[in-house]
Amino acid sequence: MVSLWSRKQDTPDGGDQPNREDDERQSSQHYRDRDRDRDPDERTRLLPREHTGYLNPDDPAVSPYNLWSIRALRGLSSLFLAISFIWWTFLLVSIFVSPPMMHTRGSGFFAFSYTTLTVGYLVTGLMFFVVPSKPMTIWGVVLAVFLLVDMCIILGVPRIRVEEGWVGIASVVWATLISFYNILQNYFVAWGKREEEERLTGREETRRSLREWLAVLVQTVVMAILGILVILFTATLILRARDASLPAPGKQYYVNSNNYRVHLACVGNITGDKIDGTASSRRRPTVLLEGGEEPIEHTLQPFIDAAYKNGTIDRYCYWDRPGLGWSDNAPSPYSAGMAADALSEALALAGEEGPWVIASAGMGGIYSRIFASRHLLEIEGLLLIDTLHEDYLDKVGSPGWGFLLWLRGVLSPLGLDRLAGAIFKGRTREDRVYGRSAYQTGRFIKAKLQESLVAGSMTASEVQTARHVQIADTPLVVVSSGVEVRKSKKWAKTQEDLTTVTKNLQDWDVVQGAPHEVWKTLAGRTILERRLRQLVKGHK
Repeated sequence: MVSLWSRKQDTPDGGDQPNREDDERQSSQHYRDRDRDRDPDERTRLLPREHTGYLNPDDPAVSPYNLWSIRALRGLSSLFLAISFIWWTFLLVSIFVSPPMMHTRGSGFFAFSYTTLTVGYLVTGLMFFVVPSKPMTIWGVVLAVFLLVDMCIILGVPRIRVEEGWVGIASVVWATLISFYNILQNYFVAWGKREEEERLTGREETRRSLREWLAVLVQTVVMAILGILVILFTATLILRARDASLPAPGKQYYVNSNNYRVHLACVGNITGDKIDGTASSRRRPTVLLEGGEEPIEHTLQPFIDAAYKNGTIDRYCYWDRPGLGWSDNAPSPYSAGMAADALSEALALAGEEGPWVIASAGMGGIYSRIFASRHLLEIEGLLLIDTLHEDYLDKVGSPGWGFLLWLRGVLSPLGLDRLAGAIFKGRTREDRVYGRSAYQTGRFIKAKLQESLVAGSMTASEVQTARHVQIADTPLVVVSSGVEVRKSKKWAKTQEDLTTVTKNLQDWDVVQGAPHEVWKTLAGRTILERRLRQLVKGHK
């Protein structure tokens, strides 16, 4: 066919015209005779068997779909898309309710984002299936290389491998395989297109129509976006690998049938009171800390540690709720009562028996009150530091706030804020694990989403029950922020209501000029140390 085309092209205009027409007639007769004598194959099955000469390059019959192998390839791509979409749906549901065997100790947003990328890549490949282009191949190679790096990181870093589990690993491996498959798909479709053009038009078509150029432009833009997303995924994974090297104080304990680990640390030695110069069998209570809206190592724990070092208290323990600090994420749904049970299990595994004076701040007040109601005989005091009242749980569980958390979680694997903080603001791994940048991590966002999803239902019911169950003579101290009380009448009213959690209110202090984190002012620290000493040692 190529030699025939060359001969037609080399014939001078106006010269030997009868010979050229004779050649074309002979060629057409040759193809008719050949096609009549043989069975249809993938090249002739979709075309009329009686055809004359070459087709116009714009003829719809000139298509790689004439080849059954190309049609089979498209069918395979459609199958991969269906599988990926089903997996994407399962991962979306697992963010809100963890199906059996699909819980990951990480946020779940990691696997969801990679699967979303896979679905987008397959959809792009199918949309532009018959318009293969060099830019698509180049960007496909970029995606494949970076996804291969991601796969190596998740398999090579133990902390990330354990956090993401088989769900995260499978999602990254699948995305990597699809990236290589799409490169091959682009190559074979280009081959099939070239073969059909040479067979049906006599030569490979090098020009493109306006519609094809627009398709190439769109696919290039889409592939560039996917490539940038993968690069950001890789950079964020590198930061996570760096953060995983930060050792945790204390220990991590498997809880809830070994589904996840929580971090618990205790500082100081167990001491006892003396009566008439002799050692008493009564142990002094250990201060048990419950953090607020942020990891406790960045908020309440440094103040309590200072109080320990200056002798105000003898011993304290603190923990990270699931998803915060060094603790894994828990299965969804997850309520404050479930967190209290996890803390109880971790304390038992650590051999910690109390008695306890519980100090909590912010949202931690809800968790600490539920824990106290489940350990009635072990609690010797409650210190509520500008804690959240149950009347605010509806706000915590508002649909708008929940949707915003979900959206932040979906975007968290890109690490835009974490990368900017590390590059331009010098944020360290301590900042990202438990410090001022901890709120940017997927695990933290997942924990807040879980908190929001059940705040107005399960958690509200649990804290109401705790209020009814709590022993009336448990010593209680409430310390409130003067700034917050002055700012909101509702906050002032709910702080006053917290003084009735038990019937043994020791003091209610409103620290003028102190913010929500009361210990950040000198007056706040002074009052808090005095109240801690009062609860732990029994004197002011």
